[in-house]
Amino acid sequence: MNEPKISVVVIGRNEGERLVRCLRSLSFLDAEVIYVDSASTDNSPQTAASLGAEVIVLEGGIHTAARARNAGWQRARTPYVLFLDGDTVLKRGFPAAALRALESDERIASAWGHRRESRPEHSLYNRLLDLDWIYAPGTTEYCGGDALMRRGALEAVGGFDPSLIAGEEPELCRRLRAHGYRIEHIDVPMTGHDLNMTRFRQYWLRAVRAGHAYAEVSHRFRGTGDRMWLQESNRNYRSAAFWLLWFLGAACLVIFKSMWAIPWLAVLPLLAARSAWKNRWKIAGQPGLLLLYGLHSHAQQIPICVGQLRYLFNRRSALIEYKEGAKV
Repeated sequence: MNEPKISVVVIGRNEGERLVRCLRSLSFLDAEVIYVDSASTDNSPQTAASLGAEVIVLEGGIHTAARARNAGWQRARTPYVLFLDGDTVLKRGFPAAALRALESDERIASAWGHRRESRPEHSLYNRLLDLDWIYAPGTTEYCGGDALMRRGALEAVGGFDPSLIAGEEPELCRRLRAHGYRIEHIDVPMTGHDLNMTRFRQYWLRAVRAGHAYAEVSHRFRGTGDRMWLQESNRNYRSAAFWLLWFLGAACLVIFKSMWAIPWLAVLPLLAARSAWKNRWKIAGQPGLLLLYGLHSHAQQIPICVGQLRYLFNRRSALIEYKEGAKV
């Protein structure tokens, strides 16, 4: 009997039924399955064990996703490691396609496919953020949390940085590229993701978390030749300042009933329409949704800036969690 080539490392915290669906989606795959739990208060470790996964429970310290992934791939015994979040469901065609990509070129460190929301109809947040997952195939600068990676490449750069509370995958990919590796986005469905976002507070915290990642990673590489995310970080500061001034100006113009109120207020929908037009390749036949996506691209700049400032004034920030636990 041939030894498996792939180890699957699933990470999670209080995923409940989502974890069950994730592990069951692996049943077709000839692979060792490792589940790394980050201090769940439900029975996730027991559930994973009952479904045949080898279980690692992290003890003490900050339970970052990077730390969990490191624990998983360091336990794995195969040359390739498939990382999955516990709120995803694996698509059948992805492992074989990603494995072919990695075996075709030893300089490819990671192959990833299309992640999409499994329940976009569940909420407007799900529907909008589903579009965030859409990327054009080809060589990319980084991948997300779901990806097939070459174990040798992980060993070469020391794996994920466990101190990062967000942005750990792009930061790893930056170091992989510095070692001459490539990241490939293949045109294959990879995972269905269950964002389960129903409240504005979740939307806000997700953007705050992204801002913290921009600030921390860009600060880390500010003095290097590859100043990762520095442009994005500076652009966010400018955007947030612009929208803050726009809001104050709109309030003053409306209060004093100025004739300039209408053209001033029109700035937001016009810029949203411009962003929607730039992203029209992501979705066809739904102009209303596309316009809302354009609005989202601007509205999120404020909480992203809050996340950046949070890092700036408190470098030792705690985890920023926007997801809610699910019941089994």
